[in-house]
Order: sequence, then structure tokens, then C-alpha cells
Amino acid sequence: MRVLFMCTANSCRSILSEALFNHLAPAGFEAVSSGSFPKGHVLPRSLSTLVQAGISTAGLNSKGNEAFEHCPPDIVITVCDKAAGESCPVYFGPALKAHWGLQDPSDMTGDEATVNEAFVATLKRIERRCQAFFALPFASLDRQALQRALDNIGTL
Repeated sequence: MRVLFMCTANSCRSILSEALFNHLAPAGFEAVSSGSFPKGHVLPRSLSTLVQAGISTAGLNSKGNEAFEHCPPDIVITVCDKAAGESCPVYFGPALKAHWGLQDPSDMTGDEATVNEAFVATLKRIERRCQAFFALPFASLDRQALQRALDNIGTL
């Protein structure tokens, strides 16, 4: 199952989600990420937060939705409010769509410790959601039940 984490800039929340999902994923699951208006680079703080958590940053880059035109995801999860209101590109076909909104830790101001804590807290929230996702009984869920489960995870 391929999951696309989508945000506007694809430099922070969607990158953190992709990396942590893949870090926790059992065989048969893969995450990718994209942005509707990608920045073209990953925020250094996003990368350092992942490294501090022992999560690989290999291959992470900021890219647009067109990167997945020929290999569409099964599920699209938006993680920022701007991307949540956008329609999925037509080439994503029948992908389920859910919104798992996250406050942008890169908007946090303050001293180094305060900003770092915002990134760590965001990563912990993503981890709770990923663990809930992997705990789903996929074999017994029809499309509607999976959609409801995905929507519920977005409230965690």
C-alpha cells in the first residue's frame, strides 16, 4: 500500500510524515510525500529532528504532486490546512483522501529549545497516528470503513 503525505511546501510536515511512516512501516507499506507548491528543499530543522530521533533522511526531497503521476498512491493524507482544501490531481484516481492536520512547527518562534520542542511534538503526534494506521485490520476493512478509520486517525 502506497501512502502519499501531501502539504503545500513539502519541506516540513509531509517530509516528517513520510520519513516516520517508512521508519515504522511493515513490509508492503510505503510512504512518499509531495507538495502542491513545493519549496524545492527540505527544511534543515526537519532533517535534524529526524536524525535526532534515529530516523533515516536518505532520499528525502521536496517535490510536486506530478512526481507521482505514473505511480499514484492508494491513500492521500493531507497534513496542512492549505492542502486539505485542494482537490487531488486527477491522476491520483481512486485514492482515498484523509486530512491529518498538523500545526506547522516551522512557524514556531522563540528560543532554540522552544522551536526544537515544537518539531519533536509534531513528530510524536505523527508517530501516534502512524501506529494507529498500522494497527488497522486492513484485511477486514472495506473502502468505507477504511475511510472512516483514516478520518478518525486524523483526530488523534
